[in-house]
Amino acid sequence: MSQNPLLDFSDLPRFDAIKPEHITPALNVLLADARAAIDAVVAAGGDNWDAVVEPLTDATEKLGRAWGVVGHLNGVMGNTEGLREAYNAEIPRISAFFTELGQNLDLFARFKAVAANPAFAAASAAQKKVIENDLRDFRLAGAELPDAQKARFAELSSRLAELSNQFSQHVMDATDGFSLYIEDAAELAGIPEDSLAMYAAMAEADGQPGKYKLGLQFPLLFPVLQYADNRALREKLYEANAKRASEFGPAEQDNGPLIREKLKLAAEEAQLLGFADYAELSLYTKMAESPKQVIDFLRDLARRAKPYAEQDRAELEAFAHDELGLDALQAWDISYASEKLRVARYAFSEHEVKQYFPEPKVLQGLFGVVGTLYGVRFAERQAAAWHPDVRYFEIFQGDALLGGFYLDLYARDGKRPGAWMDDVRGRRRKGGEVQTPVAYLVCNFSRPVGDKPAYFTHDEVITLFHECGHGLHHLLTRIEVAGVAGISGVEWDAVELPSQFMENFCWEWDVLQGMTAHSESGQPLPRELYDKMIAAKNFQSGMQMVRQLEFSLFDMQLYTAGNPDSVDWLALLEQVRDEVAVNRPPAYNRFPNSFSHIFGGGYAAGYYSYKWAEVLSADAYAAFEEAGGANPQVGRQFWDEILAVGGSRPALESFRAFRGRDPEIDALLRHSGMAPEAA
Repeated sequence: MSQNPLLDFSDLPRFDAIKPEHITPALNVLLADARAAIDAVVAAGGDNWDAVVEPLTDATEKLGRAWGVVGHLNGVMGNTEGLREAYNAEIPRISAFFTELGQNLDLFARFKAVAANPAFAAASAAQKKVIENDLRDFRLAGAELPDAQKARFAELSSRLAELSNQFSQHVMDATDGFSLYIEDAAELAGIPEDSLAMYAAMAEADGQPGKYKLGLQFPLLFPVLQYADNRALREKLYEANAKRASEFGPAEQDNGPLIREKLKLAAEEAQLLGFADYAELSLYTKMAESPKQVIDFLRDLARRAKPYAEQDRAELEAFAHDELGLDALQAWDISYASEKLRVARYAFSEHEVKQYFPEPKVLQGLFGVVGTLYGVRFAERQAAAWHPDVRYFEIFQGDALLGGFYLDLYARDGKRPGAWMDDVRGRRRKGGEVQTPVAYLVCNFSRPVGDKPAYFTHDEVITLFHECGHGLHHLLTRIEVAGVAGISGVEWDAVELPSQFMENFCWEWDVLQGMTAHSESGQPLPRELYDKMIAAKNFQSGMQMVRQLEFSLFDMQLYTAGNPDSVDWLALLEQVRDEVAVNRPPAYNRFPNSFSHIFGGGYAAGYYSYKWAEVLSADAYAAFEEAGGANPQVGRQFWDEILAVGGSRPALESFRAFRGRDPEIDALLRHSGMAPEAA
């Protein structure tokens, strides 16, 4: 076993050595060690931090780190032979262990003893928060249920974990499983040259030289929807994307039965714990107090945003009819017509802007902003990785190493869609040493073609800044207690605050000057084009906001909808659209079947978190606006009161410490081009 790289915790994961056959043997050892540690803690009968929390953290952290590496590889290299099978086989064992851990009454008693120990009054705020969270989590794991219900709860937890994984794998397989090879370049008229070069390179890599390969991965799909003059081609790709992982086939990828089962089991789990529905359970650990409060918040935003959205839609319909000759604006026309309207109204295209954002300059600009805000610097290092595209960076304050992160930017087969940050390990004091945190930052952007660097759209730049914000939340923590360091222990509806906050700097003139260089001239973004971008910043912001509100309301109402055996989620989604939407997709659209956030990820009854946290992030950024931009003094305060404290105190307390008051919605409305209503 000394040769098993998954058991080597001396430094970074040995990604170059990990193979699927290492997974089960490593987990055998780690699970046995963790169970032995639990038994030892219980047998010792201790009632203090060092006797109870530290040894348990040691054992479970190693298991979590190894399983995290396996889960990460499944997400970014899911087509590796044997990996998916090995990962799927272990999900029930891992789920069973953590359920068993959470239901252990003897261990629960040890944590209660720590909390009751008079000496614990002198513990740090972080330690007290860990104990408070752990006592809550024992109850949420069913520790106080009768034995028969405990067993059922364990079954539910295991199956729900399996369903989430299967859902995501079906979406990945359905996305990767579609390809369309085009021979005649005339069919691709309107699509920019750099996208055509990417399509040609991908076709050649598939042994189809002289053709163009289209697909459903975002960098392949979106240029068609946004630029292709060929309306039939736009419709074909739109339809293929809209029908992914549904009853339209292949049958083995249909997520419909998984949605039904997940809704049923989630409702049963919530009821076992005494909650009315899964939404109540989901919100128990979040900032929001109730599903009603969330729904009222979303509807209030919708009431403010929908008039702007209706105006956006009316303008787009008129333009599409009068200028593009489209008799009716269909779902596959919206991105195309919107881009044409943007060009007509603001005299620039997204593709024109894209030519100013080469990857090296974007990273230089990103690191420059972070350096200005927080006085830190970045250095690239050699590290074993899972793919040749991946890079590794370390972040320093002076000579002190704060942490590191892997950067995996490009889309490829076997990689799940979207963009995300996850943790490799957290900050933690171990005796006289401090373990530095490490993170993954993962995106799905267009890769370089030929000898040119990758060029990013401005939206992709915003996405990169967003994920970096999550990363900084994890890497710049000063908390040295594992359970609440970095992103650990942060309420889910506040975790988007640091990420959405970072997006704002992508619109600052001084920032863009340092991160742009034209693909031919090398010149930075000109002021004239920047002014047009700012003028267009809130172009269709009403439509964009109600789209997010549609997803959020659907999610929250789905998990409060009553009998999960009979709920018709497509009908529910149509009801939500009746209330808030201005763009209606065709009847065959099966958006829920690929809504991985709420069925394959952690956002079930939590998708509202994006808008909830956007109120916080916009208000936080307003403090920088008041100080004239990327101000180091305000940056230091943001680090001290938001990033540094991690989950060691409630997010609302951290926000108040930074802003000196409760959050207000005005900044979000102003940033979205929607005037706040008069009091």
